[in-house]
Amino acid sequence: MKKNALLFTGLCTFFLIVLLLTYSNHFHNSFHFDDYTTTVNNAYITDIKNIPLFFQDAQTHSVRPENQKYRPLLSTTLAIDYWLGKGFSSPFYFHLSTFIWYLVQCSLMFFLFLKIMNEAMPHDWNKYIALFAVSWYALHPANAETINYIYQRGDSLSTLMVVAGLVIYAYFPNLRKRYIYLIPVILGMFIKEPTAMFAPILFVYIMLFENHFSARDALNPLNFINILKKALPAFIICIFLSAFVFAMRSPTDVPGGTSWFYYSITQPFVMLHYFITFFLPFKLSADTDWKVVENMYNFRVIVGIVFIGIMLFIAYFTSKRRETRPVSFGILWFFLALIPTSSVIPLAEVMNDHRMFFPFVGLSLSVCWSLGLFLIRHENRIHHIALKVAIILFVAAILSAYAYGTHQRNKVWHTDETLWYDVTIKSPTNGRGLMNYGLTQMEKGRFTRAEHYYKKALGFIPYYSYLHINMGILKGAMNKHDEAEQYFQNALRYDPNNPQSYFYYARWLSSQHKFQEAIPLLEKALRISPAHGDARRLLSQIRARSDSLKTSIQHAEELVQKNPTPDNFLTLSLEYHRAG
Repeated sequence: MKKNALLFTGLCTFFLIVLLLTYSNHFHNSFHFDDYTTTVNNAYITDIKNIPLFFQDAQTHSVRPENQKYRPLLSTTLAIDYWLGKGFSSPFYFHLSTFIWYLVQCSLMFFLFLKIMNEAMPHDWNKYIALFAVSWYALHPANAETINYIYQRGDSLSTLMVVAGLVIYAYFPNLRKRYIYLIPVILGMFIKEPTAMFAPILFVYIMLFENHFSARDALNPLNFINILKKALPAFIICIFLSAFVFAMRSPTDVPGGTSWFYYSITQPFVMLHYFITFFLPFKLSADTDWKVVENMYNFRVIVGIVFIGIMLFIAYFTSKRRETRPVSFGILWFFLALIPTSSVIPLAEVMNDHRMFFPFVGLSLSVCWSLGLFLIRHENRIHHIALKVAIILFVAAILSAYAYGTHQRNKVWHTDETLWYDVTIKSPTNGRGLMNYGLTQMEKGRFTRAEHYYKKALGFIPYYSYLHINMGILKGAMNKHDEAEQYFQNALRYDPNNPQSYFYYARWLSSQHKFQEAIPLLEKALRISPAHGDARRLLSQIRARSDSLKTSIQHAEELVQKNPTPDNFLTLSLEYHRAG
């Protein structure tokens, strides 16, 4: 017994070392994509005293109005990391905190998996199978996006809260009457919306491992009601908080997609892709070029629906026997966790790598318990040394391959240039990816190369305001000012609610010493997005310069003449008072 304990402790320590080495090259990776709009350029993140505002106003979440969701606890973690790191000069503290919580999640997953496996079939090997399942998940290359992409820690933290709630519920039944297990769930709902899937996942857990019902048994109305009574507090909390979070989001927030029908018929094949990626994580891309399917009879739609049918049949069949119920639970977890992103709510992207983070918890349990159960059933035959070595080599090969893949993905996420170049290779028809790689080239002064990628992007996204903004910046840098202004005006015309369109046009006007033209654009940007720190700073600089050219009273008088609002009259009154 003592020898086994030492062996298991050694394996846990070895796994921790491997995980640390695998992610050792990610702690100084740069900010990317939504990190800029929610964190780096978000003025509210730079002061920890703004934390109460995150819970009051969703506009504090992002400088992009269309992304102003109500995720106050997520913004709080970003503000704390900014405070710890004393700024954005290094993303180290942001990555460190994400990774620490990832370790906590993996630890809790082990205890959850072990509990479920022991409920199904008590065996001395269960702890090794649970460790293998957690290791497979923790080292999976698809999860590298969630760990590297700072803003998408929302997936990591919300998944942690779901796992924590289940662990408390499973291990501390005496605390259920006090609803302690719901505390992580409540926190998770203020981090990211998929936390709401805790309720149906808990329902399935109770059905399979506490009431010991099969899926068929649960269809009996009395049995269903019995399960629902136990899970009802979770459903009440998740439904209420989902409605609250939805109501608190900014009116400008939009999912980004168009047709809910086309999106929903595309998702079965996306689910199949996620499932295959669990085993073969190739061609991972930070921004895919998948498009919605617009034909109900498309081959991909049919294949996806058949896949879902087969998987649900397996879940139904494996729910009948106690020892196979972890397989059923893992499959149902996989599909339930995908409901927020792979259902009828059309999101801007058809699929994302970080959306696999939550469902892969269930899939790792299902797959690894299937393999473990096979070994347990053939335990008497596993005595030959060659067979034992083969099993060990099989496990080592899987984990080594995944660790290597994750280490390589960390390199891809190192800078914007490495990330977006990878996107242009993996997703060559993604206009946004082409544009973002072109942006990295423009920042390095490679204007011809940048223009090449921008023009390629225009072929895929001709009305994308950000692309026209970047073309305007590029043309300005190339001293083609007439073309620059035209692109900036295009950006305003194609997306009049994008504060970046106003800010960058104003910045260019400022560089042309057209300060009075720039001021109303910056004011408009701040009306759309009060959190836009760059617009606020530029406006202050321009006003300071303007004040050096005219007296403050003259400036206030002009404001009243141009725009006779109560605020401007109050400003003029104040300037008269100051002047005596």
